[in-house]
Amino acid sequence: MLLLFAFAALVMVLTPGPNMIYLVTRSVTQGRKAAMISLLGVAAGLLFHITLVSFGLTSILMAIPYAYTTLKTIGVIYLLYMAWQAVKPGGRAVFESAGQLKHDTPLRLFSMGLFTSVLNPKVAVFYLSLFPQFIKPEYGSVLIQSLTLGFIQLTISFMVNSLIIFSAARVTRWFSANPGWVRAQKWVMGSVFAGLALKMALDKSK
Repeated sequence: MLLLFAFAALVMVLTPGPNMIYLVTRSVTQGRKAAMISLLGVAAGLLFHITLVSFGLTSILMAIPYAYTTLKTIGVIYLLYMAWQAVKPGGRAVFESAGQLKHDTPLRLFSMGLFTSVLNPKVAVFYLSLFPQFIKPEYGSVLIQSLTLGFIQLTISFMVNSLIIFSAARVTRWFSANPGWVRAQKWVMGSVFAGLALKMALDKSK
């Protein structure tokens, strides 16, 4: 189950969103050091979401009947929505050419990364909809399990985004010269999200 969660977390990290677009653009326009400082801010924002969702899920799953079924339904709908977002006309691919950003101080870079992450609704919905699918109250503390999932996701996010930052300029140029691969990447992402949604919908473990 943890491997499946790690795979879902990896797919989410590779999906275009405010954090991804900001980090790629910052790496291309101001350099890797600036992007890494921004990534530290993004990681701090993820930790904020993890803490809130972990304590919230502990209360919800323990107090409200049928909470798991409700959250599972939300998770399936959300994954299908992400699949559509990946393939819809005009959607943004991971390494499409980014715009320009002005050069900022390290403190401002960290702050912008933090608020980009904290104010990103995709992060909160991801945690709230997917965590319950991998939490089993009979295995012990819901809080500990939720925090464990959160730190797995945070680790994957930091490692993958670091690799993206260090290769952003080169890969962006490559995708710009090969637009067919941009379209292929969108359909691969969409198929993975749809597959995860189907598996979650058919899962009868709870």
